Amino acid sequence: MDTSFTFGEESLYQVICGIGDSQLPLWESRLKVKLIPRGKSLIIQGDSDFVQLAVETFQRVEENFKKRPDKNDFSLFDIDYLMGQAKDANKGWPTPGSPEFVKNESDGDWTPKDKVFVTFKGKPIFPRTKNQEFFVESLKKNYITIAMGPAGTGKTFLSIATACRMMQTGEVDRLVLTRPAVEAGENLGFLPGDLTQKVNPYLRPIYDALHECIGFEKTTEYIQVNKIEIAPIAFMRGRTLSNSFIILDEAQNCTLPQLKMFLTRFGKNSKMAISGDATQIDLAHGRSGLEKTVYTLRGLNGVEAITFGREDITRHHIVEAIVRRFEENEGLFTKRS
Repeated sequence: MDTSFTFGEESLYQVICGIGDSQLPLWESRLKVKLIPRGKSLIIQGDSDFVQLAVETFQRVEENFKKRPDKNDFSLFDIDYLMGQAKDANKGWPTPGSPEFVKNESDGDWTPKDKVFVTFKGKPIFPRTKNQEFFVESLKKNYITIAMGPAGTGKTFLSIATACRMMQTGEVDRLVLTRPAVEAGENLGFLPGDLTQKVNPYLRPIYDALHECIGFEKTTEYIQVNKIEIAPIAFMRGRTLSNSFIILDEAQNCTLPQLKMFLTRFGKNSKMAISGDATQIDLAHGRSGLEKTVYTLRGLNGVEAITFGREDITRHHIVEAIVRRFEENEGLFTKRS
């Protein structure tokens, strides 16, 4: 059976096909059809059931695309996430007759509502998944938000983008950004310089997020006037942090006493974001306090925990595949050790 599908918007057609039609083999393997590009159309060849499914898939993607406020950033990740809302045995890519994939349900497909922040280059930042949106909403309404999940889910970046917006609107006066200086198999003592210089490489992800949001010059200026403070968690002891947005990154490498100390730094008119990945703990077994803290604070008014999953990984698609492989083999490695 042969049919064709014409995309209403050139930009979506380009996302689907990729540069030099490089994405078409991926679509062909997923949809089990042959695709031939023609202008803004795709000629679809194959078994009638799979051809019909391909048409319905492209219709669903286009309907979702039309409703999105983040069209300029729409990518293959967003399509994968959209298909992931129609789960079946093929991990989100439906088969003919699968009850989860019904075209008339596509009106319920998720799209981001509000932008989080506009960078110094004028680029709007939107949540990319439902959980990212829940996380941003929690940062707005709660005193303390704890985000747990794998690498690449936007925990640190969205915290910093939200903090930059709140500082920009005057809701907070400054940002306090911290993380534990714990080695991931290396030794701090072999790094050159004083303590601050030794710790600086561990704070690089925070600098990178700040540079993307407000730029290198503004970041440097704010640090010089103490509007942004970046320091290891040990420097937080004995302080009260008021009128601040406080971010603790890599919290899985904090002990329970460290997290208790950090949480009790909370002052008036402040917000606090804590993020970590329980699968990347560099402390000795049983010493991490992150999951214990989440359990201890459950149900406390003004505190919320958000859990991210593999489907929220917005880095290169290979990262999601890597995380999945490690999760699948974790039990095997545990048994051997």
